[in-house]
Amino acid sequence: MSVMGLFFLLIASIALLWLARQGVTQSPWLEEGEDVGGARSVSVAPPPAAKVGLGVFLAVVGCLFSLLVAAYFMRMAAPDWQAPPLPKILWLNTAVLGASSVALQAALYAARRGETERLRVLLLAGGVSASLFLAGQLWAWREMVALGFYVASNPADAFFYLLTGAHALHLAGGLVALARTSGKAWEGVESARLAESVELCALYWHFLLFVWLLLLALLAGGMDGFGAICRRLLS
Repeated sequence: MSVMGLFFLLIASIALLWLARQGVTQSPWLEEGEDVGGARSVSVAPPPAAKVGLGVFLAVVGCLFSLLVAAYFMRMAAPDWQAPPLPKILWLNTAVLGASSVALQAALYAARRGETERLRVLLLAGGVSASLFLAGQLWAWREMVALGFYVASNPADAFFYLLTGAHALHLAGGLVALARTSGKAWEGVESARLAESVELCALYWHFLLFVWLLLLALLAGGMDGFGAICRRLLS
């Protein structure tokens, strides 16, 4: 099995497991009290369309990053590959993104409990932390350029900008959704709808944190052994 096949299998398995936990594999059309095979069926509410849509979107994004990582593994075997030193600010950025993810998870708990004031503060904290992460990524790119590591200077440099840039773009898109959710919190939208929006934002943030941790391990050389195994599978 190729590197791409391994990553696609991993992403597909995670997506199917997540969708199954959301109840997508249930049969909501079976009404309560209807006899099915001699047994009484139980009514199951279908999962929200927005949550299913987010799950499909995350699967697509996961496949995109899988392709990028697979290309990274295959390209790094070339003799012209020279991995650049990572800016130290990336570690601080990781902590900031983790704090943003924790803030949104706490915001979800506050939304479910109807704690509006606390919810607003936590949403603001999550958005500010995510914005600081993006600013830190820009600072990291500035450091790379100052040290002479440009996009066209080496394939490893190009992959650094590509991977971190793709992740930053997805986080920037998430900030737009988070801003809309925060607007609902200030407008006093019904608690059930607001909690659903916060949950979607929290799920997206956890996903981006997971992707970033994998990318950071990849760029730092912590996954070189896994890459060597994958390249052996290709031979």
